[in-house]
Formats: sequence, C-alpha cells, structure tokens
Amino acid sequence: MSTRIMNTIVHFSAPFALPDIDDVHPAGDYKILQDEEPIEGLSRPARRRVATFICLPSIAAGSRGRRAVKIDPGLLQHLLATTNSSGELSS
Repeated sequence: MSTRIMNTIVHFSAPFALPDIDDVHPAGDYKILQDEEPIEGLSRPARRRVATFICLPSIAAGSRGRRAVKIDPGLLQHLLATTNSSGELSS
C-alpha cells in the first residue's frame, strides 16, 4: 500500500492550546498533514485517513524548530470552530 500525504493550511483567529502540550499557540496559519492510504477491494479508488498532524509553530514563525504533532481530526475541527467563531482561547 502506498501512503499519500495531503498538505493543507488552516487559520486560527485566536490563540489555542492542545492537550498534553503546555504552550499556548498564537493565532495564525498552521500547516496540517494528513496521511491517507488506499482502501483495497472497492470498485473505485478510495482512501482513508490514518493520521493527522499539525505543524508547530505557525507558518509565520518560520521553519526553525518546527515539529509535527499528532492531533485527533475531531479536536482539530473543534478548535477551528471555537477559535474562529468566538475569538477566545480554546483548550
């Protein structure tokens, strides 16, 4: 099986925190990586997400010291929804 990595950029309008990481991350654009693998045995090509990562720090901070941290896709959606709607700190 060949794994495909999808790159996207998300925007947080307010600072946010991730579980198990002490830092508060500033508002800004962040790179998201999603690993996908093909689903075998279907009549048409399909893929399933096997892992999602957020790259820290934000894109504006540059690439020095960047790391990819695994994040639950549901948590990512929740953080985006809460920070981009209320403008308050999310955790």
